[in-house]
Amino acid sequence: MSGGGTEAPVGGEVAPVGGVKKRDSLGTAGSAHLIIKDLGEIHSRLLDHRPVIQGETRYFVKEFEEKRGLREMRVLENLKNMIHETNEHTLPKCRETMQDNLKEVLQRLQAANDSVCRLQQREQERKKVYNDHLLASEKQRQLQWEDFMKEQPLRQAEVDEEHRRAMERLKEQYAEMEKDLAKFSTF
Repeated sequence: MSGGGTEAPVGGEVAPVGGVKKRDSLGTAGSAHLIIKDLGEIHSRLLDHRPVIQGETRYFVKEFEEKRGLREMRVLENLKNMIHETNEHTLPKCRETMQDNLKEVLQRLQAANDSVCRLQQREQERKKVYNDHLLASEKQRQLQWEDFMKEQPLRQAEVDEEHRRAMERLKEQYAEMEKDLAKFSTF
């Protein structure tokens, strides 16, 4: 029952010469003990897999940890190589390129800034000229308005005088017309 090996005699059994076991009768305590022992062995081999599973589990965990450790070591080694390459090659190239390009960019920015300053200055000068022109025009219009307002009483007086004369002429004309009409009405 041990799975392929030869069994040694148990208890009071004697192994016969021909390889066939001689069993006690069923009623003896030794034979019951053997049957229980055999049943325990059969049960443990067929139904109790804990020792096998524990062994397999330990093996799996051991292999997993070793493979994981190797995988992590490879990853760490790759990271170390990448960092070394970046520090030794990529960063200096980037730094040189950045410094070269920064000089050019700074020159362009300075030129753009100067252009903007000139444009702002021109715009301010144009606005100043425009504002000065507006102020001068406003002053001129103000002076013209004042002159116009000073002349108004004189013009009003002239118009009033002309109106008075026209009224007198009309009165004289109507008076003459009445005289003429009075001459003709006496007939």
